[in-house]
Amino acid sequence: MPELKPSSLIEVSAKPARKTFNARKHLAHLFLLPAALLYGTFQLFPLITAVINSFYSWKGFSRDSFIGLQNFITLFTESPYKETFVNAFKHNWTFFFVNVCSELVMAYILALIINSRLKGKEFFKTIFFLPKLLSVIVIGFLFSLILNPTTGALNLFLKSVGLDFLAHPWLGSTDTALITIILINSWAGVGFSMLIFLASLQSIDKEIFEAAKIDGASTLKTIFTITIPMTMNAIMTMTILTFIGCFETFELIYAMQGSSGGPYYSTDVLGTYFYRLAFGSVEGGQAIGLGSAIAVVLFLIIACSTAILMIYFKRKDFER
Repeated sequence: MPELKPSSLIEVSAKPARKTFNARKHLAHLFLLPAALLYGTFQLFPLITAVINSFYSWKGFSRDSFIGLQNFITLFTESPYKETFVNAFKHNWTFFFVNVCSELVMAYILALIINSRLKGKEFFKTIFFLPKLLSVIVIGFLFSLILNPTTGALNLFLKSVGLDFLAHPWLGSTDTALITIILINSWAGVGFSMLIFLASLQSIDKEIFEAAKIDGASTLKTIFTITIPMTMNAIMTMTILTFIGCFETFELIYAMQGSSGGPYYSTDVLGTYFYRLAFGSVEGGQAIGLGSAIAVVLFLIIACSTAILMIYFKRKDFER
């Protein structure tokens, strides 16, 4: 039997072991395929298409020539585009701030109440969550009937109880149309936010509250020093989701006021402005490029603002 030299032993031991392909291990990746296809088809593909379209002039429904950033320059410097964009942009921010003050605050209060020793809490959870199950179009249609200035249930009720001075064309006035739609949106979403906050509240160890009670902490002090800090992750998440939802808002305004964002553009947001410019404009091909530019700007606003919010909340969480 030939004797192996030390160098031969080193060469043999240095050879890497063959890796066998484990089909069962990689089978789980196939379950991601339907989600990846849906995301690519309805999210990535339209986004990439909008970015490409925003750099072209249009002739009818086909691209004409590459014009670089001209659509963006037109959008931000020429009238009436720049005035309409700024007006819609302000309304999106108003939508966000009022939603935070109404929907999230109310949802947190409801979560605190239901998390206490309240009888029939399961019933109340169901009642508050029911609006979330309704279609946005259905909600918009129902409230359009309720808020009708002449035959609507709200004004008829106010008149029947002697409060005629409060009767108002809620959706027909520039002073109240936007805030009315925002409050309707808050009513529709408060149930979902409440469930998120409730799940966060129920994850807190009960012994912490018992210790605070033994130390003589009042209910308000316990809420502000224990409950809110320990549910800050849920508050962060819902704030970011609310921001994204408010800047993507379109369906409810379209269902109640149409794509014009009336009256007199008082409920116009970036979503309705994009739709009106890209699909309802009489300006032909140019509007497709301008509409794509709005879509790209809207995406950048949402992406950058969401990143800033996440960094801010992460830093606050680290400081705590």
